[in-house]
Amino acid sequence: MNLQPLGDRLIVEALEDEETTASGIVLPDTAKEKPQRGRVLAVGPGARNDKGDLVPMDVAEGDEIIFSKYGGTEIKLGTDDVLVLRESDVLAKVTGGGSKGSKKKKEMAGAAA
Repeated sequence: MNLQPLGDRLIVEALEDEETTASGIVLPDTAKEKPQRGRVLAVGPGARNDKGDLVPMDVAEGDEIIFSKYGGTEIKLGTDDVLVLRESDVLAKVTGGGSKGSKKKKEMAGAAA
């Protein structure tokens, strides 16, 4: 089944977190938190503004995102579970992979000191 989201909705595949803690303890499914990270599979055309013009989405297919913990609707597609989210449920887009262990002060995008 192929899905095409409408309006400002997007279809997301939730990405599972690691199953062990930093100290090596294996976590059972019941102890895991609900995933908040996912990969965008499809995006709708966008919402309409007051004039009726389409406002393009800030995310695109293939983007990795962080979304609200209890946002969206879960749907089963064959053997896969996907989420249908509104663009407003997206909290951030994951960009670049900075080096771990870097002691540099991280600056927030758009933030000035």
